Amino acid sequence: MGLFDGIKNIVTSQLIDVIEWTDDSSNTLVHKYDMNGKEIMMGAQLTVRESQLAIFVNEGQLADVFQPGRHELSTQNMPILTALKAWKYGFKSPFKSDVYFINTRQFMDRKWGTSNPVMMRDADFGMIRIRAFGSFSFRVTDATAFMKECFGTNKLYTVEDVEGQIKSMVVSGLSDAIAQSKIPALDIAANYDELGGFCREALNPKVEALGLTLTNFVIENVSLPENVEKAMDERTSMGVLGDMGTFAQYQAAQAMREAANNPNGMAGMGVGMGAGMGMGQLFTQAFGGNVAAQQPAQAAPAPAAPAAATTFCTACGKSIAAGSKFCPECGAQQVAANPVCPGCGNAVEGGAKFCANCGTKLG
Repeated sequence: MGLFDGIKNIVTSQLIDVIEWTDDSSNTLVHKYDMNGKEIMMGAQLTVRESQLAIFVNEGQLADVFQPGRHELSTQNMPILTALKAWKYGFKSPFKSDVYFINTRQFMDRKWGTSNPVMMRDADFGMIRIRAFGSFSFRVTDATAFMKECFGTNKLYTVEDVEGQIKSMVVSGLSDAIAQSKIPALDIAANYDELGGFCREALNPKVEALGLTLTNFVIENVSLPENVEKAMDERTSMGVLGDMGTFAQYQAAQAMREAANNPNGMAGMGVGMGAGMGMGQLFTQAFGGNVAAQQPAQAAPAPAAPAAATTFCTACGKSIAAGSKFCPECGAQQVAANPVCPGCGNAVEGGAKFCANCGTKLG
């Protein structure tokens, strides 16, 4: 072997002619290709698999980005790096550059949850605190922004490195997303899918600044404070009962019965007697109207007939029906003139009980 052949072999051994990365992990986002002190040969083959991107960085500056496929590195398909290196057209030469492979597949079922209660304003209950947990999925959609904002020059960048930042964004934006969705606390459990979609749309602008996109956001549970859940249960019970007045009376009756069953001597007996009277009144108020409504209405008493008009006999002075032509006592024919007093014979007014002249009782 001659001297030049030895030099050629040494030079050739320092050149890279095939660049590829086979991902055998489940959580790697970024993998830096190990150059091992070698340089890339112009015309080398670059293989970028599906769900991958390849980024070339020259002296700390992002040069070119390659999509999935097989690429032969040349000045034609590396315009940025060609400009940075000032290669003449067609000039082939080894070059030193850092190569990063970006994993662009979905990373699914990443868990999130609120470590502390989140405050939110509800139309029914005012300010309340909620706890929630669920899962989300994400992927890299902008490799350039992802490199600048997240991994920089790290040789290895995993899902766990960015997951914490996404969880912080989720928790901080959850209360705002729920408030903007205007879904009442009473209806949250029935609208998990709708609320999850709304949260994903509200949070995506924040994570897109990192070069990422939330592809799915699932809310598995939202828990309310105990007092709010109790109020919700009471409201549900009222809705089942239907009549708020009857429900209030029922509660009062229950309280009276418990007081009456309290064995406290004479005081308990007094309470029991009072409870019995009170319960009787409550049941009368609660059910009296219904019983009365079920019974047929009683006929109202007929009004009393008006008293017949009377006058006095012109002959004997006895009280007779007004308009009589003959007196039923003496048979005397009645004249149209005013009746006369049987005592003094003076005319008296019709309907008078005593004679105005002599005081004789009439009729």
